[in-house]
Amino acid sequence: MAARVLNVNVGVLGHIDSGKTALARALSTTGSTAAFDRAPQSRARGITLDLGFSCLRTALPPRLGEGPGELQFTLVDCPGHASLIRTIIGGAQIIDLMMLVIDVTKGMQTQSAECLVIGQIACQKMVVVLNKIDLLPEGKRQSAIEKMTKKMQKTLENTKFSGCPIVAVAAKPGGPEAPESENPVGVSELIEVLKSQAYLPSRDPSGDFLMAVDHCFSIKGQGTVMTGTILSGSVSLGDNVEIPALKVKKKVKSMQMFHTPVTYAMQGDRVGICVTQFDPKLLERGLICTPGSLQTIHAAIISLNKIQYFRGALQTKTKFHITVGHETVMGRVMFFSPAPADFNEEIQENVFDFEKDYLYQEKYLSKDSSSSENKENDQAGEVQLPRQQWALLEFEKPVTCPKLCLVIGSKLDTDIHANTCRLAFHGVLLQGMEDKNYAETFLPKLKVYQLKHKEGQVERVIDDYNVIGHSLFKKETNIQIFVGLKVKLSTGEDGIIDGGFGQRGKFKIRIPDGLKPDTKMLLTAASKKKSKAGKGDTAKEDESSKNDSAQTVTISLLFKRYVFDTQKKMIQS
Repeated sequence: MAARVLNVNVGVLGHIDSGKTALARALSTTGSTAAFDRAPQSRARGITLDLGFSCLRTALPPRLGEGPGELQFTLVDCPGHASLIRTIIGGAQIIDLMMLVIDVTKGMQTQSAECLVIGQIACQKMVVVLNKIDLLPEGKRQSAIEKMTKKMQKTLENTKFSGCPIVAVAAKPGGPEAPESENPVGVSELIEVLKSQAYLPSRDPSGDFLMAVDHCFSIKGQGTVMTGTILSGSVSLGDNVEIPALKVKKKVKSMQMFHTPVTYAMQGDRVGICVTQFDPKLLERGLICTPGSLQTIHAAIISLNKIQYFRGALQTKTKFHITVGHETVMGRVMFFSPAPADFNEEIQENVFDFEKDYLYQEKYLSKDSSSSENKENDQAGEVQLPRQQWALLEFEKPVTCPKLCLVIGSKLDTDIHANTCRLAFHGVLLQGMEDKNYAETFLPKLKVYQLKHKEGQVERVIDDYNVIGHSLFKKETNIQIFVGLKVKLSTGEDGIIDGGFGQRGKFKIRIPDGLKPDTKMLLTAASKKKSKAGKGDTAKEDESSKNDSAQTVTISLLFKRYVFDTQKKMIQS
C-alpha cells in the first residue's frame, strides 16, 4: 500500500529582494514545472514574476497521523514586486500556512506589510523568517537578530499572528553569485518549525471540482498540461472538466503530483492535469471546474470589511481594482448598511436577504471615516456603527468565479514607491449577477434607499387649518408629485401638502388638527411685522428680518426613495 502523503500549502511571501526564491530553493527537494524563476523574463529581470511551486517532503509527525507517511509542504513562492500584487493575492488564496520573509537588514517594508494584510485575510498560521543574517557583522549578529525579533513581535502583537515563531536564516550565504557549495544557515531549524506548525487542513472532496491553474504548457506526444491547486471538490482520470473562460470542455487523460502519476486528487492538492487537443497559449492562468458549476458575472453583492491599514475613506462611486477568485478587474462600488434600527442585528454569514430594506451610504462607515458632524456627536456619546456592511460591485468586464469566493478591493494605481497600504477592503461574494442587463432585471430587487430631508418656511396663515409655505421647492419643481406627503412644522403640528400656490414654488399646507393658538399668534405677528417693514425704509426691513428669523416657523419634509426604483417613488412611513 502506498504511504500516505499529507499536503500542506505554504505561501512564501515578502518584499522584493528579501530572498524568497532562494529560501524556497534551499527548502525544496522537488521542483515543479513552475519553480525557481524558470520563466525567461524572471531570469532576465532577476525577480519572481509569477507563482513558483516546489515541494519539501519529510516524515509525517506522529501527531498528524498514525503509521508510515510523508508530510509534503508545497511551497508557493509569491512575487515580491509591488506591481505583481494581483499574483500574490491569487497565491494567498491557496495557502494553509504562510512564511513571511523579512530581509533582516531592512525589517518590515511596504510589500511586507501588504503581504501580512493578505495573510490575515486568507491564512490561519504564519512563520516569520528573518533572512540574510550572513550580511550582519559577525560580532553584532546575535544582538541584531534579537533586536529585529523584538521589533517583529511588536508589529504582530495586534494581529491574528501574535506570538508566531520567528526563525533566523541565511538561505543563500554570499548572495546570488556565491558558489553552490555555500551551505544555507538555519534551514534545518526552519524545517523543524514548519513541521511543528503543520496541521491537518480542512479538506473536503465533495462538491463541485474547482482548480486554480497557474501554468499551462504542452508535452510533445502527450497533450497539454494544466498545473494548479485544487480549491474545492476532487478530480479523477476520465472526468470531464470545463475551462469556463473559453467555454471549452475536455477529458482528463492523465494526472501527476510532483512528477508522480496519480489517478485521483482532491481539495488542497497541487496537481498537473493532461488534456488533448488544447492550445496552452489560450490559458496561462485561470480556473477549470466541473462543467456548468461556475458563474460569469457582471456585478455582485459582497459583505465587506475595511482593511485597517488603508488610509482614507472608502467612498461610494469610487473605482477599485477588484480581485475576485483569481481575476483582477476594475469595478465601481456602492456601499450600504442595514437600516438604522437593524444596526445591532446578528451578522448573517454568507447569505443576503433581498426582503430587507438597506440604507445607502456615501462611504463605508468606520470610526476613522466619521464625518465632522459625527465627531461632534461623538463628544456626546459613541457613534453607532453597523455590525455588518455590504457593497454593490459593478465590473468593467465580466469575471468568472465560484460562489462565496474571496473578494479584495485595492488601489493598485497608487504610486508603488509610496509608503502606503494599497489594499482597501476584503469580503465574500454573496450574490453574482449573470445577466448583462442586470441594471433592469436584477437591481430593482435590491431595496437600498436614501433618506431625503427638505426644509422650507411658513410664509403666512390662511386660516386655522391652512398655511402657505415657501423655499421647500424651486419654482420649476412639479409640486403635484409631492401632494399628499406629510410635513412637520417646527412648532410641532403635522401637515399635508395640498398643492401649489402661485407660480414661484410656493405651496399650500393643510393642518388636519389645526394650528396651535401660540403658532397662529407667532405667524400673525410675523406677517404684520413684514407688512409694516414693507411700508418703511430698507434699514427697518433688514432689522425686521433679523428679529424675524427667531420667529420663523420651519417646515420639514422627510421621505425615502429607493435607489433602483425606476418610478422614483417617495415613501413615508
